[in-house]
Amino acid sequence: MDGASRAMSSQLELRIPDMDCAEEVAALEAELDRVEGVRAVACEVLSRRAVVIYDPEKVAPDDIFAAAARAGLKAEPWGASRRKAERAGERKVNLRLVLTIASGAFASAGFIVHAIAAGGLQFAFGAGLGREHATPLGTQVFSAAAVLTGCWFVVPRAWSAARRLRPDMNLLMVVAVAGAALIGEWFEAATVSFLFALSLLLESWSVEHARGAIAALMRLAPAEAILLHQGENEAGKETALAGLDCPPRPHDHIVPAEQVPVGSLILVKPGATVPLDGKVVNGASAVNQAPITGESMPVPKEPGSQVFAGTINGDGALEVETTRAAGETTLARIIRLVEEAQARRSRSEQWVNRFARYYTPIVMACALVIWVAPPLLFGAPWAVWFYRALVLLVIACPCALVISTPVSVVAALAAAANQGVLIKGGLYLELPSHLRAIALDKTGTLTRGEPKVLEVVPLNGHTEEELLARAAAMEARSEHPLARAITTHAQARGIFPEAATDYQVIKGKGATGVIGGRHFWIGSHRLLEERKQETPEVHDRLEAMSRTGASVVVVANDRHVCGFIAVGDQVRPEAARAIRQLREAGVRRIVMLTGDNRGTAEAIARQVEVDEVRAELLPEDKVAVVEDLVHRYHHVAMVGDGVNDAPAMARASLGVAMGAMGTDVALETADIALMSDDLSRLPWLMGHSRRMLSIIRQNISAALGVKAVFVVLALLGRATLWAAIAADTGMSLLVVFNALRLLGSSGPRGAQAP
Repeated sequence: MDGASRAMSSQLELRIPDMDCAEEVAALEAELDRVEGVRAVACEVLSRRAVVIYDPEKVAPDDIFAAAARAGLKAEPWGASRRKAERAGERKVNLRLVLTIASGAFASAGFIVHAIAAGGLQFAFGAGLGREHATPLGTQVFSAAAVLTGCWFVVPRAWSAARRLRPDMNLLMVVAVAGAALIGEWFEAATVSFLFALSLLLESWSVEHARGAIAALMRLAPAEAILLHQGENEAGKETALAGLDCPPRPHDHIVPAEQVPVGSLILVKPGATVPLDGKVVNGASAVNQAPITGESMPVPKEPGSQVFAGTINGDGALEVETTRAAGETTLARIIRLVEEAQARRSRSEQWVNRFARYYTPIVMACALVIWVAPPLLFGAPWAVWFYRALVLLVIACPCALVISTPVSVVAALAAAANQGVLIKGGLYLELPSHLRAIALDKTGTLTRGEPKVLEVVPLNGHTEEELLARAAAMEARSEHPLARAITTHAQARGIFPEAATDYQVIKGKGATGVIGGRHFWIGSHRLLEERKQETPEVHDRLEAMSRTGASVVVVANDRHVCGFIAVGDQVRPEAARAIRQLREAGVRRIVMLTGDNRGTAEAIARQVEVDEVRAELLPEDKVAVVEDLVHRYHHVAMVGDGVNDAPAMARASLGVAMGAMGTDVALETADIALMSDDLSRLPWLMGHSRRMLSIIRQNISAALGVKAVFVVLALLGRATLWAAIAADTGMSLLVVFNALRLLGSSGPRGAQAP
C-alpha cells in the first residue's frame, strides 16, 4: 500500500464474540473481501478480534458490520465489554456441549427403539428402499432430533458455504445427512450428525483452553499498586520500608496499576507481587523471578536493580521507580506474544476441509448427473436413475472418513494418558512424528526445579555435622529457598539445632545471629568479601564451586570461616537418556534455553549433552530462539514448565509442559503435558504419533477405496442400496476396529521411539 492509499485508509477494530474457529474466520474474511473498499482483514481467534483496513470514501463501518452479519457472525466495536464477549463464548461452548450430548442420546435412543421393534440388532442400522423392515416411527423421531441437535451449528455454515459457492465439510455433512434421511437411513444420518458435532465441540474447547492461558497470565500481576508521592524525605522513606508489615502511609495511595504513569514511585511490600516493571531506588531484597525469567534462585535486588511485573518480592520492602506502563510491562508483552503465536497457528486449515472443497462438489455433481442425464439423454426411467443417485449419495456419505480420525485419536489419547502424557487434541498427536528440533527449558524441565544441598565443605577444624548445625540454626527462621534446602538437608541427617538468637537479616546478602553465646553469620561470597575474611585459598575454592552452577553459602564467625555449603538444582536422572533417545528418533537439534547465568547453564548442559546452550534469556529472547529454529527446521517442540516459557511454547510447532511441576499458564498454553514429569515420554510420544498417523492413513485409504469401487458400480448399475449401506457400515466398523489397535501401543516406560 503506497503513501496515498495509506492516507485514505481507516482502521476499524471489531470484537466478534462468536468467532471460535478457522472456518468462521474464513467465512468472515470471504464476506469482507467482497465488500468494495475493504483493503485488508486480520483476525485473531484467541482475542475474538478483527482489524479491518478500509477506504472511508467507498465503504462505511455499517457496511462492514453488515458483512459480518452475512457471514453468520455478530460484530461489535472493539471498545465493547471484553467480559461480555467472554461470556458469549462460554455460552456458545456450553450450548455446543448440551446439543452434542443430546444428539448422541437421541441417536442411541433411536437405535434401541429400532432394535426392539425389528427384533434384532442387524436391522437397527437403518431401513431404506427395498428393506423388509421399515424404520419405526419412534426411531425416525429420535433420529430426526439427533440430526437437528447435531447440525444446529452446522446448517448455518453450510448455507453460508453454498451462498459463497465454496463447498466445505459442513455442506458435505448436511447433504450426506439429508440424503441418508431421504432414503430412510435414519441411523446413518443421526450418527454422522453426532460425530461431526463432537468434532466441533472439541475444536471449541481447544480455543477456550488457549483463552484460559491468557486469563491466567493476566492474573499474575496485581491489579493495584501502592503509589508514593514525589518529594518525600528520607525519614518518611525509612519509615515506609521498616518492618515486615510495611503498611501504606496515610498520604500514599492504592491505585489501579494501569493508572500509574511511567516514572512514578511505588512501594512493594515483603512477600507481595511486583505490579509494574521498574528500577529499585531504595531497599534491598531477594526477588523470585522464576515466573518471568525462569531463574531457579531468587535474585538479590538493591538500588539500581531492575524488577519485573509478576515477580514475587522476598523479605525486604522495595521502593521502585516504574519504567513501563501496565500495558507495556514484560508480562504484558508475554501475553501479547502468546496471543499472536496462538493466533498464527489457529489459522492453519484442517486437511479434511481442504479435501472437502473438491470431494463435496464432485460427489454432488456426480449424483445429479446420474439422476438426470440418462433420462434426459436416453429416455431411461427416472425412478431407476434416481435410485442409483441415492446409492451414490449413501456410499459417498463420509461416515467412515468422519469416524476414522476421531476414533484413532481417542484411542491414541487413551494410550498416551496411560503413559502419563496428556494431549489436548488430534492435531497435537500428529505433530510429534515430524519433529526435527527441540528446545528445552532448564529449570524444572531438565532439572528438578528445587534447590538441594549438593556439597558440604567444612574448614578450620569443623566437621560436616557442626557446619550443618550452625547453618540450620541460622536459617531456621528464613523462608528463602536456599534456607529451606539447608534445613531440609540437616533434618535428613538427623540434625535439629535450636534456632539462633538475636537473628538479624542483612538485606540481599545474608543474616547474623548468636549460637551458644557466640556470634555467627551466614551469607554470600559478596558478604564474605565485605567482611574482609576472605583468603586467596578460600576465594579460589568459592570460584571453582560457583563454576559448577551451584549457589555457595558461607558460614563463619568473627574468627574464621567455618565452611561452605553448595546448593543447586539437580538434573533429572532420565534427562541424558531421553536426549539420546530423541536423537535416535530423528531429532537433529536439541537446544537448552534458560534465564539463568551462563556458568550454571553450561554446567547443566555438560551433564545432559545438548547441542546448544542459550543462557540469560528473557521470554521474548526465548521466542526469538524458537522462531529461528522453526525457520531452520520447520517442526520444532518447546518443552518448559513456567510462565516465562509460555510464549515460546505457543510459538513453537508443538508446546510441551511438565505437568506435575508446570505452572497453570504453561499447562494451559501447552499442547501436551507430561503429567509425570518424565522426559523419556518424549521419544515414546514420537513413535506413538507415527503409529497413529499410519493407522489413520490406512483407514482413510480403505474408506476412499471402497467408495471409489461403489461409485463405479453405481454408474454401471451393479450397486444396490443394500450393498451400499452394507459396505458403508462395514467399512465404518473396520475403521473403528483398526483404530482401536492403538490402545495396545502403551509399551514399557522408557521405550524408544521407532
